[in-house]
Amino acid sequence: MALRKKTVIGSVATVVTTGLLTACGGGGSDNFTGLDAGLINAKPAFLAGAVRTATYDGNSDDLLTAGLGATGLAGAAPAFANPASPTAAELRRAAIYNNYRALVDISPKGGYGTLYGPNVTSTGAVSGTGKVAGKEYIAYAGDGSGNQNVVMMVQVPDNFSTSKPCIVTATSSGSRGVYGAIGTAGEWGLKHGCAVAYTDKGSGNGFHDLMTNKVTLIDGTTADASTAGTAAQFRAAVSDAARAAYNALFPNRVAYKHAHSQQNPEKDWGKNTLQAVQFAFYVLNEQFGATTAAGKTITVSPSNTLVIASSVSNGGGAAIAAAEQDTSGLIDAVVVSEPNVQPKSMTGVTIKRGSNAIATTGKPLLDYFTYASIYQPCAALAVPNGAFAAALTALPGTANRCTALAAKGLVTGATQAEQAADALAKLHAYGWEAESDPLQATHYRFATPSIAYTYSNTYGRFSVLDNLCGLSLANTSATGDVIPQVAATQAGLFSTGNGVPPTSGINIVYNDSVGGAKQDLFSISPSTNTADLALDAALCQRALVTGKDPVTGAALTGTQLANSQRVQAGISEVQLNGNLHDKPTLIVAGRSDTLLPINHHARAYFARAQANGGASKARYIEVENGNHFDSFIDSLPGYDALLVPLHYYYNQAMDRMWAHLTTGAPLPDSQVVRTTKRGGTFGAAPAITTANVPPIAATAAAANAITFANGTLAIPD
Repeated sequence: MALRKKTVIGSVATVVTTGLLTACGGGGSDNFTGLDAGLINAKPAFLAGAVRTATYDGNSDDLLTAGLGATGLAGAAPAFANPASPTAAELRRAAIYNNYRALVDISPKGGYGTLYGPNVTSTGAVSGTGKVAGKEYIAYAGDGSGNQNVVMMVQVPDNFSTSKPCIVTATSSGSRGVYGAIGTAGEWGLKHGCAVAYTDKGSGNGFHDLMTNKVTLIDGTTADASTAGTAAQFRAAVSDAARAAYNALFPNRVAYKHAHSQQNPEKDWGKNTLQAVQFAFYVLNEQFGATTAAGKTITVSPSNTLVIASSVSNGGGAAIAAAEQDTSGLIDAVVVSEPNVQPKSMTGVTIKRGSNAIATTGKPLLDYFTYASIYQPCAALAVPNGAFAAALTALPGTANRCTALAAKGLVTGATQAEQAADALAKLHAYGWEAESDPLQATHYRFATPSIAYTYSNTYGRFSVLDNLCGLSLANTSATGDVIPQVAATQAGLFSTGNGVPPTSGINIVYNDSVGGAKQDLFSISPSTNTADLALDAALCQRALVTGKDPVTGAALTGTQLANSQRVQAGISEVQLNGNLHDKPTLIVAGRSDTLLPINHHARAYFARAQANGGASKARYIEVENGNHFDSFIDSLPGYDALLVPLHYYYNQAMDRMWAHLTTGAPLPDSQVVRTTKRGGTFGAAPAITTANVPPIAATAAAANAITFANGTLAIPD
């Protein structure tokens, strides 16, 4: 087992932790100096308040499936005895159920229960229910004021071994709560007897109902914000007087933690992940350390413990950020899938697919999302795929979006077909691969506007009261009108919400729609007087990124310029430098990723890291027919026939890294994995087999090898 470099101070071996003081955001017990065997365990100073502890027997309840088992996770959602007032235990069970299913395709035809799942053991055998007994520890990280309250959780399985200790991070994906990565990094770590260090990274599923003043607590139950005080997961920084005035003008609106904390939490995702690891060391030593008069002694330390920073999507980006900040050698390795990583610069770096150089690469997330938010609904109409297009054509504004873009000179063409083709060509030129084409419609319908909304607010640190670009959040009716929150739905938001709209009835509302506020998908833009999916709001968001009017090209002035500068400053805070300190790293991504186009995240970051040095042990695995949302594969028409589960390859990458760390097995070459689509009829594709998903090769065939030389990342066609 790998050991870190040590220095001897007196008679005590102490891990060198010089760089972690900065990485963990403070001194004192917020760093790892002296965290080694024989010393006295100390609670990290960043933990605010008590640590909640629960023990699960692995039968009636457990760490991984909340007592549901593999079969229960694939079945009907667990019910609340009293929907108006669910218990904390009921909320936890439902949260695990929903978060697991949100990241994993739970259809047996898609591989659940045979290729992956709680009942597929660490050796690949299908056995048992997948339940894991152990202890769960939950606490807030913060300064005690309640202004941040990052949720931290550590799960320790009963089969954790102090002779071969290991920790896996499971920072939440998307804007999900603390259970947001339980079905990915959480499951892998628990199956391997590792402690799992989770965090919602300050952007989790905390809400504040401005009308009723209800907020979420750490256990998922709700309370009046005044009563909750510093115990609220999130409370908008708004006085009661300002809230009342806002409610009079914009009733029934809500605020969300990621969008409206006014702290740009993404800048701290790496720090939060490192803090979660420190929390894990603390609880492990409280559980396993010897008892002395001075307290528990340290048994599990960085010098004897394997630590893998891991997760998917935003959680994967957080793991990479943590690795960049970890100059002390705390993290042994990194394994991520479809990571949200934003390189600072692509100067001097080229990406080629086959013989063609990619023109636009490495753009910040909000840059390419605000671009997609303008062109994606029109572009989707160019894809001859009725199963997917139905997600948009049912909306009256889709065709109008093409017409409005043409009228503003943003697309060319005399017919809708020509306009849609031009919009799709623009997406290709801006970095989307052609493999993404069939998925553009569903991604606009379920993801793009919500990401553009959330990140424009968070990067600029805007208040919920600002109604940035004329937008707000509220429950809406079937015709797009604002309605009050549904009390029973709100009571269960901890379990069903994902932290960004659309979620649990909450949608984006365009306050400036002609005729009054409407859900964005039904709204009428003032500049066009047409129901065009709130094009004016999308153009406003685009201007925040570019600093220019998207239609005229004129530079912004006044308040618009100031808002743009705030957003651009926030973007600069979250960009990464590409220095992984030569940690063994496996980055997995799907070529069909439409949410985070690989030319802007996985390919771009890997190329930047290779060019910068400090990533000699990094490998990049690109999976054909893999996309960002495995959960869509057997839930949205057409995905089943066209896509394979990327989660299967995430698990393989974790297994390969584990073998590398524990036996010295070489890491696989960077490569394209050639998968085979399931095919068949959309919505009724045949069951997947191992023939569809060949393993990651130890040595890549020449036609599949990904290489980097002379500033160019070469991806085979």
